[in-house]
Amino acid sequence: MATLKDVAALAHVDVSTVSRALNNNSNVHPETKARILAAVKELSYKPNVLARGLRQGKLNTIAVVAPKLTYSIFSQVALGIEKAARDKGYAIIMVNTGNDGDTEKKSLAKLRNSFIDGMIIGATGNNTRLIRDINTEIPVVQVIRKFDPLLSCVDVDYIDIGYKAVWNLYSKGCRKIALINSSLSLTPYENRYIGYKRAIAELDLEEIVISKESLLQGPSYGYECTLKLLDEYDGIDGIMLASDSQSMGALRALKESHISVPDQIKILSMTGIQIGSMLETSLTSFELPGEEIGEEAALMLIRTIESENHDKPPARHLTLSAQLIERESTG
Repeated sequence: MATLKDVAALAHVDVSTVSRALNNNSNVHPETKARILAAVKELSYKPNVLARGLRQGKLNTIAVVAPKLTYSIFSQVALGIEKAARDKGYAIIMVNTGNDGDTEKKSLAKLRNSFIDGMIIGATGNNTRLIRDINTEIPVVQVIRKFDPLLSCVDVDYIDIGYKAVWNLYSKGCRKIALINSSLSLTPYENRYIGYKRAIAELDLEEIVISKESLLQGPSYGYECTLKLLDEYDGIDGIMLASDSQSMGALRALKESHISVPDQIKILSMTGIQIGSMLETSLTSFELPGEEIGEEAALMLIRTIESENHDKPPARHLTLSAQLIERESTG
């Protein structure tokens, strides 16, 4: 799909000149306008409905694109976004992609031509170029997952979490520590692994990483990976999982296998949500400041939306810290 930037490049003018020409601004030289219209025709460019709306005034609506809302950190992020947006007079449109790249792509195509001022996204990583193109038309802020360094983002230090998780389990007496991981194409999984690997090397321990192909890495994922881990390795005494929802599945698998937590195996979640403290065996976890992440992302986006076109702030990357909360699953 051709963009305003493509038209500008073909016509050898800047984007603002294209915008003025398509808006029938009299300040564009007739020859330049003719060249721009020829480029529009050649590229089959269709002016964005959103862009026309923005020329008429701010719409006070933000789209939030999340990979998963149930039992995930994104539910807390969404609450933070909604609170900050409401305080600033903005409404939100919520889209759940199911962590599927094709669904995300279709959703982005629809949102691109909707009446929104900006977008906050926890991306799958499959549509980075499309998201970058959208950012040329409306501002985009990434949350939790940072795929594009050119776009603003609010996330946490996953490398630090992976590193500290190993050391915490080691301090509890664990010497055979496993990481249940997923696709390294997702930045949180990649960075947790980097932290895990660094600590394992420092402690001169065996690296044990296990994962399965799965669309949504929830309780079933944790359950299946834990059973696979028990089947393939002996003597595991500590397991690190990406989230509380995965850890719930791990606890079920260990209970069915008659393995006591934390006496025989200790469990640590690297993304804590509120439900983790209410389980029969409460989870030790790194609690992410989900609502704060959402609030910061919304405020970052709104500042950009409300800035003058000639004074748009540069991309900003804000990394927040997680807090380790020790509970029953590690003793």
